[in-house]
Amino acid sequence: MSKTVTPYQNEQATKKQQVADMFNNISKTYDFLNHFMSLGIDIIWRKIAINELKAHQPKLILDVATGTGDFAFEALKILKPEKIIGVDISRGMLDIADQKIAKRRLSDKFEVKLGDSEKLPFEADVFDAVTVAYGVRNFENLESGLADIHRVLKPGGKAVVLEFSKPKVFPVKQLYKFYFNYVTPGIGKLFSKDARAYSYLPESVEAFPDGKTFTGLMDKAGFKNTKNRPLAFGICSIYTGIK
Repeated sequence: MSKTVTPYQNEQATKKQQVADMFNNISKTYDFLNHFMSLGIDIIWRKIAINELKAHQPKLILDVATGTGDFAFEALKILKPEKIIGVDISRGMLDIADQKIAKRRLSDKFEVKLGDSEKLPFEADVFDAVTVAYGVRNFENLESGLADIHRVLKPGGKAVVLEFSKPKVFPVKQLYKFYFNYVTPGIGKLFSKDARAYSYLPESVEAFPDGKTFTGLMDKAGFKNTKNRPLAFGICSIYTGIK
């Protein structure tokens, strides 16, 4: 496994606690910065990831590291499940998600809970699908998190993980590194009260075991038919597996 990267390099707090604090700090500007810094491409990537579940027609979906709920709202539109439950470690992010749910009058279709991705507050074999968008690299223990996602899935259920990866093709690799290491922290410093959060982003992507290493971890957690689908020359990847 790669070395553990934490938002604040604070040895007194666990990665989990630091990640929760970081997202609490940036929750109010998170949606704006997310779309702004990705030039809106993150919306297209989300749709592609959600379409991985279309053939499965899941009725009950768990969205892990749901944040402000954007991925789940898109999944509701595309997949039309009976219900989505979102779990996140950050109360600040969930407060924004709750406001959106109320505004859109979707409380019967989408609910959010404060919870730990490595100790999901659900029984085994409950969900038809589990999704994680840009959340797995924030797990404190990746193997525990994947094992728990596997546990709560029904047999035959599908996991879909959308995450940043490291492009290997010239000049995408070089441009990506420049943007992530210099532009992203600069924009974060301008608009967010927690500039460190946007330096942590490239560091966490760099440390994340992407590609075949990640599908190998999914295999180890018990998933079958694991696949890695790179998007945009490898800037992002969709990982899938069946229980």
